[in-house]
Amino acid sequence: MKQRVHYGLIACIIAVLLVTVLLAGCTSSAPAATTNPPATTAPATAAVTDKTLLVATTTSLSDTKLLNYLQPIFEKKYNITLKITAQGTGKAIELAKRGDVDVLLVHSPSQELAFMKDGYGLNRRSFASNSFIIVGPANDPAGIKNMTPEAAFTTLYLNGMNKTAGVAFISRGDSSGTHTAEQKIWTNAKYNYTNQIEKSGAWYIETGKGMGETLQMANEKGAYTLTDEGTYLAYQQKLALVPVVSKGASLLNIYSVMTVYNDKQPADKIKMANTFINFLIDPATQAEIGSYGVDTYGKSLFIPMTVTVPDAPAGNVGDYSTPATVIAPAPVRGSGI
Repeated sequence: MKQRVHYGLIACIIAVLLVTVLLAGCTSSAPAATTNPPATTAPATAAVTDKTLLVATTTSLSDTKLLNYLQPIFEKKYNITLKITAQGTGKAIELAKRGDVDVLLVHSPSQELAFMKDGYGLNRRSFASNSFIIVGPANDPAGIKNMTPEAAFTTLYLNGMNKTAGVAFISRGDSSGTHTAEQKIWTNAKYNYTNQIEKSGAWYIETGKGMGETLQMANEKGAYTLTDEGTYLAYQQKLALVPVVSKGASLLNIYSVMTVYNDKQPADKIKMANTFINFLIDPATQAEIGSYGVDTYGKSLFIPMTVTVPDAPAGNVGDYSTPATVIAPAPVRGSGI
């Protein structure tokens, strides 16, 4: 009888211990749940602390390495990292419209104005300019030297269609700012680009490439091409091509920057983009742009707005002095917003 009581007592003690352990386990798990925040808060934190700007730019700003020069100055001053992709203006604008970049730097006023009108951009600012030039073989087989751009294009077309030996034109053909400027000159010369110029013969070749590669192809073929002066100077030592036409209102080349806007873009990211815009139009940066290339090429590759503001049709030159502060489009009148 005593033996049964002894075993029963032991069983009771063991049962009490098991209950105690189980209760301790339940109470100890509660603090762990409170110390780990829900996973859904992580993206918001990452968005706030992300100090990177994605920048889409034209190939000429890449080929001349102007942005490579300015990038470390900006990053050191503001502790913001720039990740730059160089495309033709058309492709850069496509990236911006998709919201794949935060900042857009291009040189096609008509496309920029449409981009802004459609609500994709904020704070458009012009920060530099230079000129387009027509370059070609030193012996100038088409005989276009010192003509107006429109007369030169007309002469190239007539020579090309007549299969004049040594006359060919290399086009970017990529909806870039340079390609858009080329099409404008054809229009000014009274040609329909789509019906009369594109695919008009072996004399007219489209590369679909950036300015540097297009210059190299023109050089290999001994052909003419339209280029921005900055990229030509950067590649000049590798080329036998020489400038043949460098004057004319249609050769003006203006560079502008704008913040990319969409309703999913965090306000902090837009403010960072505005910081980069204000950096580009700051007098100190304008001075850097004005001196860039002088030591190497004997002249600056770009003219800052603090030196010369181009005389251009309305809208082609954006604001170049007012700080970029807008973070959302203005409400549409009558919308009730």
